[in-house]
Amino acid sequence: MTIKSLNDLFIHALSDVYSAEKQLTRALPKLARAAEQEDLVNAFKTHLEETQGQIERLDKLVESTPEVRIKRIKCLAMEGLIEEGQEVIDAIESGPVRDAGLIAAAQKVEHYEIATYGTLCALAEKLGYTKAKKLLGETLEEEKNTDNKLTLIAEQKVNAKAAA
Repeated sequence: MTIKSLNDLFIHALSDVYSAEKQLTRALPKLARAAEQEDLVNAFKTHLEETQGQIERLDKLVESTPEVRIKRIKCLAMEGLIEEGQEVIDAIESGPVRDAGLIAAAQKVEHYEIATYGTLCALAEKLGYTKAKKLLGETLEEEKNTDNKLTLIAEQKVNAKAAA
C-alpha cells in the first residue's frame, strides 16, 4: 500500500491493528492453556473476549466512516510478538517461571497495542473522525487495563513464586 497522506497512514495503521487483533484471537487460547496460575488463565480468557469485542469495534468504525476501508495486510510485529510467546511455552516447563514469562510476553503485546491505539486516536482526531476516535479510545483504555491487570498478577502472585 502506497502511503501519500495522513488518511492513508491512518488506514494502514488501522489495517495493521486489525490483523494484529485477529492474530491475537488465535494466540490467547494457547496462552491460557499454557498458564498455570488461575488468575492468569482467567486474564487471558477475559482478554480474548475483549479482543473479539475490539474486532467488532473496528468493524463498526469502518462501517461508520465511509472514507476508511481496511486493507488486507499482515501485522508482522504481532506475528513476532506471538512467536516470542510461543518460545516461552516451548522453552519453559509449566509452572511459576513459565507464568512469569507468559506475563512478560503478553505485556509486550499490550504495550504494542497501547502505542498503536494511541497513535490511531491522535490520527483520528487530526482527520476529524470523531466517532472513530471514540471507538479507538475505548479499545485503548481496555488495553491499558489489561496491562495493569497483568502487572498486578505478576507483582502479587506469580513473581514471588517464580523467585522461590
